[in-house]
Amino acid sequence: MQILGLYGSPRRAGNTDLMMDAFLEGAASSGGTAERVYVRDLNVEGCLGCGHCDARGVCIQKDDMQSLYPLLETVPRLVVASPIYFYGVTGQLKLLIDRSQASFMKQKLTEKDGAASSADAGGPKRSGFLLAAGATRGKRLFECATLTMYYFFEALDVAYGGDLLFREGDEKGAIRDVPKALQDCFEAGRDFMRD
Repeated sequence: MQILGLYGSPRRAGNTDLMMDAFLEGAASSGGTAERVYVRDLNVEGCLGCGHCDARGVCIQKDDMQSLYPLLETVPRLVVASPIYFYGVTGQLKLLIDRSQASFMKQKLTEKDGAASSADAGGPKRSGFLLAAGATRGKRLFECATLTMYYFFEALDVAYGGDLLFREGDEKGAIRDVPKALQDCFEAGRDFMRD
């Protein structure tokens, strides 16, 4: 089964990159075939709010999202990793999420024309997972990110399949010092492919 890993951090080999690597290793141990996308390397412009996708189900902008849309719309398993910046996902990842409006509208226009979504048609439900790490102990540290991810997944007709969220890790590589964190990511990836 194919799994798409969206690396949302601007920092290479940082905490959430390490978490994603472990998660995808776990997925591979269960037969998963991973496609890795590093959002930091993409040219993705912000949504223009122009309404083009509302009418046509496609985005008018021509950038790296054009090659990403087919994956986002079809991959059976989707995992997203992001550090927490100001209690939300990174700006780079948020641009990509905002641009998923085109996929959502494509789905709605298709349903309007009489076709059912994969879930409504009795097909296998696609599933998504969130990996996140934040530097503080804030009680509500992950609320914005999990809510954003819930609706991102919903827009893609993907069920929110779970998350792993780690606090108090700011320095690059600090996740290695959190007992069992990377092992938990590996096991979550392995189990995610079995569901």
